[in-house]
Amino acid sequence: MALRSVFLGVGSALPARRVDNQELAAQVDTSDEWIVERTGIRSRYIAGEGETTASLATEAARKALDHAGLEPADIGLIILATATPDQTFPSSATKVQHLLGIKDAIAFDVHAVCTGFLYALTVADSMLRGGNAKTALVIGAETFSRILDWEDRTTCVLFGDGAGAVVLRAEDTESRGILATKLHADGQWGDMLYVDGGPSTTGTVGKLRMKGREVFRHAVVNLAQVLGEVLEAGGKTPADVDWVVPHQANARILDATARKLGLSPDKVVVTVDRHANTSAASVPLALDVAVKDGRIKPGDLIVLEAMGGGFTWGAALLSI
Repeated sequence: MALRSVFLGVGSALPARRVDNQELAAQVDTSDEWIVERTGIRSRYIAGEGETTASLATEAARKALDHAGLEPADIGLIILATATPDQTFPSSATKVQHLLGIKDAIAFDVHAVCTGFLYALTVADSMLRGGNAKTALVIGAETFSRILDWEDRTTCVLFGDGAGAVVLRAEDTESRGILATKLHADGQWGDMLYVDGGPSTTGTVGKLRMKGREVFRHAVVNLAQVLGEVLEAGGKTPADVDWVVPHQANARILDATARKLGLSPDKVVVTVDRHANTSAASVPLALDVAVKDGRIKPGDLIVLEAMGGGFTWGAALLSI
C-alpha cells in the first residue's frame, strides 16, 4: 500500500450574471462569430457587487465538502490558487477559512496564474503525504473580470469568473488518488501574458495584457510535453487515459494538444464554451462538471493540465 492523496469531493461556483457573446458585442467591437471561430467561447460569468474571489471560493468549498460528506471542522489545510485575491493581504485562503467557520488550519494562497490549481494540488499532495494535515481543501478561484481592459477586444472576450474546489485526504491505497505531478516555469516569457501593474511597481492593480499568437504556440508545445512527462512518471500511456481535464483557455489549444498526443477529442472535457477562461479556476471547475454529469466515474484514469503566465505549466495524473 502507498500513502496517497485521495479525492473525496468536488464542487464549483459561478457568479449570478451570465454574459453571452451577443451581449458583449453590444459593448465591444466584436461579434459572436469572431469569438466562437477563434476561441470556441460562447458565454462567460462575470462577478457582480458582493461577489469576490473569496466568496466564490467559499461557495465552491462548501459544495465540495457536501459532496465529500464532511464538515468544515474536518479540514486541516486550505490552499487557494488565485491571481486575483480579494486583497494584497491577508490571503484569500484565510478569508475562506473564516467564512467556513474553521478556527485553526493551515491556510495560504498560491499564485501561478492559470497553472495555479496544479501547483496548489501538488503542494497539498506533498503536505498531506508528509503528515502536515490529514484532509485538505484545494481551491482555484478568480475574478479576472476585475483586471480586464474592457476596450481591448482581443483579451476581454476570453476570460470569466468562477471557482472550483476539491477535498483531498491522505489514505493508504494502491488504486486511487494522485499518482504523479509535474510542474514547470520559465520566467523569460513573462512579457507574453501579464498584468501591467502591481503594489511594488505601479501601486495599482493594472490590466491584463497578452500576445495571443505567441502564447498559443508555447501552450501547444509545453502542454504536450508535460502530459507526456506525467504519464511516464505514472507508468501510463495515452491509451490508458480515460479523460483529460485541461485548462480551458481556447478550444483550438485543446484540440491541438489532444492531436499532438494522439488522444481522441472525445476524451477531453471541454467547458470553455460556457465558462471562458477562468484561469486557476478552470481545471477544478471543469472537473466538477464532468464528475457531476457522470462522465468521470470512480476508477477512471484522469490527466489534469494547464499553462499560464510566467510562463508556468504543469500536469497531474490521478484516479478519482
